[in-house]
Amino acid sequence: METNILLESGTNELELLIFEVSGNRYGINVAKVTEIINSEPVTMIPNTHPCVEGVFIPRDSIITAINLAKVLKLPESPNPDSDMFIITNFNKLNVSFRVHKVIGITRFSWMDIIVPDKTVNSAETALATGIVKLDDKLIVILDFEKIVSDISPETGLKVSDIDEYTGRGNSEAPIMIAEDSSLLMHLIVDSLERAGYTNIQQNVNGREAWEKLNKYKAEGTIEKNVRLVITDIEMPLMDGHRLLKLIREDNDLKELPVIIFSSLLNDDMRKKGEALGANAQLSKPEIGDLVGEIDKILR
Repeated sequence: METNILLESGTNELELLIFEVSGNRYGINVAKVTEIINSEPVTMIPNTHPCVEGVFIPRDSIITAINLAKVLKLPESPNPDSDMFIITNFNKLNVSFRVHKVIGITRFSWMDIIVPDKTVNSAETALATGIVKLDDKLIVILDFEKIVSDISPETGLKVSDIDEYTGRGNSEAPIMIAEDSSLLMHLIVDSLERAGYTNIQQNVNGREAWEKLNKYKAEGTIEKNVRLVITDIEMPLMDGHRLLKLIREDNDLKELPVIIFSSLLNDDMRKKGEALGANAQLSKPEIGDLVGEIDKILR
């Protein structure tokens, strides 16, 4: 099953690949998916995480296979031969996930995505980034980046890259961040503060950031309150591409520098970001490179 559906840039829409594990329905952004294949034998690797089945080579590259039922603490498939592998690419990694059934691909607006509250989705343990309703059934959108970083922490945000930037003078240049993951927001803000950027505004999605920008515009205080915007792409209510498109189409905001900092920076996403006018685009592990780009823009 090929996944080559392309969305027009900045429409605030996403394509979800919907699948089942133990009868429960889940979703993944199609932008993360490179291919869907029938499950095949894997080679076990000693001393790996219990949720890692092993590796296989579908073409010319080695792919790690993760058993999603084990990750979610759900029953194993009653018929493994009929399982599917969803092969993904994000954070510069190629990883496959064993699922029990693939339902199909459906388009949604980010406005349709509901964010789970903290009673079921704490920052430390959350594996759900959103919930959406389809045909009277709830689809849980999983945080695949967290799944992978929990299995292999070195694939997450490389906060050690900030060490070379610590100890220098502070900058009061106001930076606005739009990021829906509270855990990642904490790590990003902590890293930027260690690098000397202490005037940071946090927003949980693009819509919140856009509303603040319009407030500052109405007050005539844009330059005082925001010198740079850093945005994720995947966010409920309004994604980063939509936020960037609105900024570039606004005569009072169009010169505002915008950096995309996302796990979704494959070739297609980079082209979309370039077309929309991003000043820089960086993959989420590269927190040190993010500081370097901020330095170029602000200093």
